[in-house]
Parts: sequence; C-alpha cells; structure tokens
Amino acid sequence: MAKVFRVFVEKKKGFDVEAGNILADLQSNVGITALEDLRIINRYDAEGLSAEEFDRAVAQVFSEANQDNVCYEISFEDGWRYFATEYLPGQYDQRADSAAQCIQLLTAGERPAVASAKIIAFKGDVSDDDINKIKSYIINPVESREASMELPESLDIKADRPDDIVRIDGFISKTDGEIAAYHSEMGFAMSVADLCWVRDYFKNDEGREPSLTELKVIDTYWSDHCRHTTFATQLDEIKIDESKYSAAIEQALKEYFEVRDELYKDRKDKIVCLMDMACIGTKALKKWGYVDDLDESEEINACSINAEVEIDGKTEPWLIQFKNETHNHPTEIEPFGGAATCLGGAIRDPLSGRAYVYQAMRVTGSGDPTTPFEETLPAKLPQSKITTGAAQGYSSYGNQIGLATGQVVELYDEGYVAKRMEIGAVIGASPKKNVIREVPEEGDIIVLLGGRTGRDGCGGATGSSKAHNSQSIETCGAEVQKGNPPTERKIQRLSAKPRLHR
Repeated sequence: MAKVFRVFVEKKKGFDVEAGNILADLQSNVGITALEDLRIINRYDAEGLSAEEFDRAVAQVFSEANQDNVCYEISFEDGWRYFATEYLPGQYDQRADSAAQCIQLLTAGERPAVASAKIIAFKGDVSDDDINKIKSYIINPVESREASMELPESLDIKADRPDDIVRIDGFISKTDGEIAAYHSEMGFAMSVADLCWVRDYFKNDEGREPSLTELKVIDTYWSDHCRHTTFATQLDEIKIDESKYSAAIEQALKEYFEVRDELYKDRKDKIVCLMDMACIGTKALKKWGYVDDLDESEEINACSINAEVEIDGKTEPWLIQFKNETHNHPTEIEPFGGAATCLGGAIRDPLSGRAYVYQAMRVTGSGDPTTPFEETLPAKLPQSKITTGAAQGYSSYGNQIGLATGQVVELYDEGYVAKRMEIGAVIGASPKKNVIREVPEEGDIIVLLGGRTGRDGCGGATGSSKAHNSQSIETCGAEVQKGNPPTERKIQRLSAKPRLHR
C-alpha cells in the first residue's frame, strides 16, 4: 500500500486575510465577542508519491515560501482550541484537484491522490455553546463535515458497486393508491399523476416493466428544473392583489390577451401560463417582422442571432448567443458552489453552440444581510453567509474562466428570505463558419468532453424541484454541483480553434 504523506500550510502574518475576515465575521455577525484570535491551516494529504516528490510538491505546489509557514506535525499552545472541516465524500474539491494536476505536471508521472481539509484554530474565553455556533456557521452540512485529525491509511474512497439494472416488478399493475405509496417511498419530483401516466404508458405502449433507471431519467426530465412545470401550469383564473403596481399589471395582462388573440386566434392547444407570458413578446415581434436576424436551428440551448462583425476592415458573418441560468435552490443551501455553478451553467449552453463567452451579468435577490445570527430561521443559513458566499462563488468562477461581468445588481427584500434568487446571464460569439450543424445518425461516435468532478450534482435537477424541510438536508448534499472552471476554460479555448470545426 502506498504511503500517505501529510503537510500543514498556514499563511504568514500579513497574508492571513481569510483568517482575519472569518474572525471579524464571527465577532460581528455571530456575536462571539470573546474571540481574541483565529488561524486557518490548510491540511493536505497525498498518496502515490515518493518522499522526494512530496517534498518538491510541498515547496512548489502546496505552499509559497514568501507567504506560507509549513509544518509536518501540528500543535497549539495553551488557550487555543481547534477543529477540522472537509468536503463530504463525493463533493468536488477544487483545491485538491488543482493540486493533484499541478503535481502531475511537476513530476511528469501519474496523477496522485490528494485530499484537503481546513483546520480552524481559535483563542479566547469561549463557551461550548459558542464553539457549537462557530462550527454551525463555518460547516455547511450540505457540502462539508467535521474531519478527523487521524492520518488515513489510504485516500482511495471505496464506492459501492451498483447492482445490475433490474425491472420494477409489478409496477404496471399497481393501483393508483399503490403508485402514490411508491411515489412517496422513492421521493420522486414528478407528481403522482405523472407517475400514473408513466405506469399506463409502459403498460399500454411498451408492454413491459420499466427499470428504475428509466423512472429516474423521466423524473429528471420532467422536473421543474428541466421542464419548467410551474411556468407551464395552465392558469384558469388570474387574480391581481391590490398594490401600487396593480394598474401596471392589469394593463400588461390586458395587452397579453390582446396579443394572444392576434397570434393564436382559435387555437385550443395554446394554454394561458407563465411561460407563454414570458415568450409571447418575442413571438409577436417575430410575426411583426422585427426579429429578422434570429438564427433558427434544432439547437435551442441558447438564443442565437446573426450579426455582421468587422474585423481588420473586413466584414464577417458571426453568431451572437445569449443564455441565462437560475440557481436559486443550490445557492440557498450552498452559496459558494451554487452561485459559481450558476455562471458555469450559463456558459455551458453557448459553449455547446461553439461560442466563446466573453461577457456576463448577475442579478440576485437576498434578505437583509445585516440580520443578526440569532434571528436566522431554523434549518436556514444566515442571510449574510448566503450573500457573501454567493458573491465569492460567482467571482471565483468568473475570474478563473476569464469572464468579465459588466452588470451586478443585488436586490434586498424580505421576500427572498424564503428562497434566494440567483441569476447569471452571459453573451458569447463565434464565426458562423465554425458552426457546422448536422443531424446525428446511427453509427456516429459520441465524445464526452469535460472535467472530473465528484458524485455531486446527481439528482440536482429533481432535488431543486422538490419542497425541502430540515430533514432533507441530510440527502440533498449530493444535489449541489461544484463546477470546474479551469477545465471549462480549456474547452472554451479548444472550441475557438478553427481546425476543430473542419
């Protein structure tokens, strides 16, 4: 068995900005005024290296001589207390992954296994109750946990081997009541009525039992996250509450129905819903001849328009693509990763259209971030932690991928205490000659291109479509993705190379 090496790295005084910020945060926002000092020590474990290679990694990857103090054993003077925190198994750890990649470049060998953790050490006359407050403020159970201080024998995470795919025996013969019970047992995001329809489909059209994989795939694609069932729900009666905006809303609704009459006439298949309200303006503009630059194709991941771009005095046809992404639920429960992946998800769709994304916008909604820690709702994160963590996550992803965000707006309202709003929007562009659109045919080779992450994100679409409570936090941790901006940046740069499109 390969040896596991361990090193502790701490910023020198003057460079320990993160520790200073957390100390100030705990003193002012959490109210632990007895705290006198706080230190953050990054702990790295590495496996698959020789002793010489590990020493080189410590000097050139894990630390910077001018900024960091390094030690291989850790101890604290009297008056100091500490705990360690690490990501949950399966959660993507960018710090550890980036370190492993750098070490591989350094040694020109196999990529080693690397694990990281943070040790939070603090000094002051704090009570056990204060320590619990510190832990609950720093450790978000959705993504992380308190870590052991023991050196592991191996960094290999053992994963259970999945069973062979089996059919759900008796599914197509279940009664509506049995379907409802099965729906509750499995925690599906789709409705009981949807699951009954699936049962009838497999019974009458397929004539067979479905597999659990098939049911989970359907559940994902029919979730509110993917299918927008809330926005596609038929509205039979619309009531406008009295407010200072009532007149404007009534006028907008009146104009909506007037445009519907013009566009749809006697069509019975066009229901009144929020999705139609959102899209009808563009439909009307297109009919009236104002959208003549729209680029229409089977690819609908991002809105695309045709544009003439002058480059070095020569006009070329280009495609400009627009995309926005909402990550309200993920940012609510894990601010940094949720907001980071909001931007990463928005980039993904223009990128799939071969566009290079160059500009972004961020619009968010938050409760009062100055709300005292004690007034945080049960099973919720403090508004200050959500607001600052989300800003750090969005900034981190944008800076790493090299994306300029020209507009940032944060709205503060008590309505966002129940659920945060996190919206990222991007613009991308590509020479039209680079975009070759063909229809897939049998025998085509599919290349899956991307970065290694963890098991995080599995169930994310259905997870964000469910109603959550204090118990669901135990299972929804795997439903928050951690993006990999350096890899997405590499794919962006690859897609911009003309030879890729020949």
